Amino acid sequence: QVQLVESGGGLVQAGGSLRLSCAASGSIFSINPMGWFRQAPGKQREMVATITKGGASNYADSVKGRFTISNDNAKNTFYLQMNSLKPEDTAVYYCNAFVGSRPYWGQGTQVTVSS
Repeated sequence: QVQLVESGGGLVQAGGSLRLSCAASGSIFSINPMGWFRQAPGKQREMVATITKGGASNYADSVKGRFTISNDNAKNTFYLQMNSLKPEDTAVYYCNAFVGSRPYWGQGTQVTVSS
């Protein structure tokens, strides 16, 4: 089986930064694509950023210029660098990755941005 373990969430003030990590373990032959999603209270889960194994990335308009997704294929790990955080970024963040044709999800990590 495959597991995705997230880390890096926490409480920060507006304007601060956090880096989220998602590490895949188990029977890994290939991971492609991968990404980050978030869900705020009372809202639907939304895509934040995605990246392919080759490094092609895509971002939600609300985070462009502030967030950066990256991957370390050798470590089976990918990241979300979040800068200039806003209270509107407060949500539970989930990592997602396809191993072969099957999607897997991380357990979620809380990001809270205070004013």
